[in-house]
Amino acid sequence: MGHERQREERRRPAASGRGDGQRIQRDRLRIARTAARLIAEHGLADWALAKRKAARQLMLPESCAMPSNEDIEQALLDHHALFGGDTHAETLRAQRAEALRWLHRLEAFEPVLVGGVAAGWATEHSDIRIELVADDPKGVEMLLAGAGVAYVALPPRDVTALAPRGTELLIDTRGGGVRLSVLTPQQRRNRPRIDDEPRLDASALAGLIG
Repeated sequence: MGHERQREERRRPAASGRGDGQRIQRDRLRIARTAARLIAEHGLADWALAKRKAARQLMLPESCAMPSNEDIEQALLDHHALFGGDTHAETLRAQRAEALRWLHRLEAFEPVLVGGVAAGWATEHSDIRIELVADDPKGVEMLLAGAGVAYVALPPRDVTALAPRGTELLIDTRGGGVRLSVLTPQQRRNRPRIDDEPRLDASALAGLIG
């Protein structure tokens, strides 16, 4: 009996651990879904803030495990699939059409569309994000200025130790904000590879638009 009791006591913490892990995963999923709704319906651009707001709405402690940005992206895709309907499809198509125009205008700088408009999780509030390559970002600025395009220079957003630092330019257009990330050739080569991250050139994007 003593040995059986000891074996039972050894099993209990493991079962509790599995239960805690499942609860943490459920809470992360709930936060991701609520944050996605806040981002999609209320235009929150700060995802960290959206996660904290979601946790508060769900009455979860601030110390709880937060979902990753990849979790938010998937939750946004799910949200659009459930609630977006034709409205989201039309908005995304318009954003991609606007992006394609800029890919053609900036073709000298090897442009690729990245981010939510490329992946499909963008909301109506999302910037169109285009990555460019230039030895000197002034070349991009000179092209814009020569074409009479107004822009503002911004500090890089979501920069980590692993991500390349580049010049960020924001253009306000009738089709939404267009954010240009200008990288040097070395920064482009050193860019971390994410297998499922879409990076669309003009040809690939045109194929999506149809």
